[in-house]
Amino acid sequence: MQRSVLITGCSSGIGYDAAHTLAKRGWRVFATCRQEADCARLRAEGLESFVLDYADEASIEAAVAETLTRTGGSLDALYNNGAFACPGAVEDLPRDALREIFETNLFGYHDLTRRLIPIMRAQGHGRIINCSSVLGLVGAKWRGAYVSTKFAMEGLSDVLRFEMAGTGIDIVLIEPGPIATDIRAKAIPHFERWINWQASARREEYGALRERLYAEKTKPDAFELLPSAVTKKLIHALEAPRPHARYYVTLPTYFAGLARRLLPTRALDWLVGKG
Repeated sequence: MQRSVLITGCSSGIGYDAAHTLAKRGWRVFATCRQEADCARLRAEGLESFVLDYADEASIEAAVAETLTRTGGSLDALYNNGAFACPGAVEDLPRDALREIFETNLFGYHDLTRRLIPIMRAQGHGRIINCSSVLGLVGAKWRGAYVSTKFAMEGLSDVLRFEMAGTGIDIVLIEPGPIATDIRAKAIPHFERWINWQASARREEYGALRERLYAEKTKPDAFELLPSAVTKKLIHALEAPRPHARYYVTLPTYFAGLARRLLPTRALDWLVGKG
C-alpha cells in the first residue's frame, strides 16, 4: 500500500523540497501551508495541499480531519517542520513575543502530534519526525526566542520517545544547521513587530544584526547546504526499519553535538561566542 505522510511548512525551503521529493518516491504527501494561496500553488504543482496553521487550533483540527478523510482513517508519518524566528536580545523580548513563537514552534507541534498519536496507536505503527535545529543543541546570541523553542522541543521529543517505546511509533529529531531557506527574510516582520531596538541598552550592537537581516544575500553562509540535504536524512528517518533518534545535518551540527558533550560550559560559551 502507498505510504502517507503529513508535512507542515511546505510553502518553501525544507518542507517544499521534502514534499516534492517524497511524492516522487511514491509517498502520498499531504503538503500543508499556513496560507491558502501557497496551498493553491502546490496543488498546481501536483501535490495534495491544504491549510494547516500551527497557531490556530481550529486549523490543526480541520487539517487532521481532512487528512484522515482522504486516507480513510490512517497515516503512516508526520513531519513537523514549519517554524519561524524572532531575532533580538533576550532582554528585549516582550512576553507576547515569546508566547507567539511558542504557539507555532512548539505548542502547534505538540497539538498536531497528540491528535495523530491515537491513529498511529490503533494501526500499530507510525513515525513522528520533528525538525529541530543546531540551535536545539547550543544557543547563539540574538536567537533566544528561536533557541528556547528548539531546546523545549528537544526535551519534549526525548520524553515522547521514551513513552512511545513498544507502541510501534518512532519519534525522531532532525537537527539542521545552516540551510538555504528564506527563514531570515521571514523573520523581519517579527523583529519589527516585537523588538524596540532603538530603546535598547544594546542599541549600538543591533547594527550588525539589522545589517544581516536586511542585506540582500549574495552568497551562501558558511557551511550552508541546500534543503535537499535535510530531505536526504528525512528519507532515512521515514524508510529505515530502525530509524535513528537524531539526524544531524551540516558540519556545524556535528561539531555542536560533539562540543556540547565534551566541553565544559564556559569553554563552550567561549567557542560559541567566537561564532
